[in-house]
Amino acid sequence: MRDDWYFDAGPRLPAKDGIAARSKQGEIGESWWSRRFIAALHQVADTSRLSRGRSYARTGQVMELRVGAGEVTAKVQGSDPKPYRVKITLVPFTDEEWGRAEEALAGQALFLASLLAGEMPRDVEDAFTAARLSLFPSSPEELRTECSCPDAANPCKHIAATFYILAEAFDDDPFLVLAWRGRTRERLLERLRELRGALPATTEDVPEAAPPPPADFWRAGPELAALHFTPRATGMPDAVLRQLGPLPPEAGGERIQQSLSQAYAQFTAAAERRAFADPAPEGGSEE
Repeated sequence: MRDDWYFDAGPRLPAKDGIAARSKQGEIGESWWSRRFIAALHQVADTSRLSRGRSYARTGQVMELRVGAGEVTAKVQGSDPKPYRVKITLVPFTDEEWGRAEEALAGQALFLASLLAGEMPRDVEDAFTAARLSLFPSSPEELRTECSCPDAANPCKHIAATFYILAEAFDDDPFLVLAWRGRTRERLLERLRELRGALPATTEDVPEAAPPPPADFWRAGPELAALHFTPRATGMPDAVLRQLGPLPPEAGGERIQQSLSQAYAQFTAAAERRAFADPAPEGGSEE
């Protein structure tokens, strides 16, 4: 084993305005997509070397993390006064490959609705698999890493720390996973709306005529009293607005959309308080 595998010229220096991992012990990554990313890394990189970067991530040594199409760059403060430069390259999908993936996503109503509402579907990888693609790195050849430090190990602790901070960035914005593969959130949602409008109507989309209800349909039976409801509010009250997309400038643009989102949140909270007979907060109003 080479001696420089453990190269370290001295103790790490504190990083000014570094990005400290939120996780202080155990695994890093809260959402399924960030954990899936870490799991993919363990398949394509040396696990023992990855673990070396956890403490660097937790002490905020990573600086200026940037995610672009096919490339992640960062600065990581190590033992040298000048931060090391890290670059992680992932092969982005071509336009033709993205076209296949977008058609697969638009063809599944649940995927389409979730993405247009700003959420990442849990089974989104199935759509990419159907398009003969892998959303996360699937081989060592697909993922390239570089660091300006003198450590011969790859990934070194600076690269490994960047991986972990990148995973937490995916927690905050799952669409960064897609941006790394070459599609920004705005462009993807634009294409999905286009494809949704172009989908042909099928006989399954046309509801059959319902038979007339029985004579006692509207009468409440004894079973109704046994029903109990817990009308909890949805976690995303402005989901409909998100699906509609940004408003045009002539309709008020982002300013009106933000006002509507706030109004939806207030209406939802008021409805939940009324359902549970909770008093309105001081200074608030049910109206």
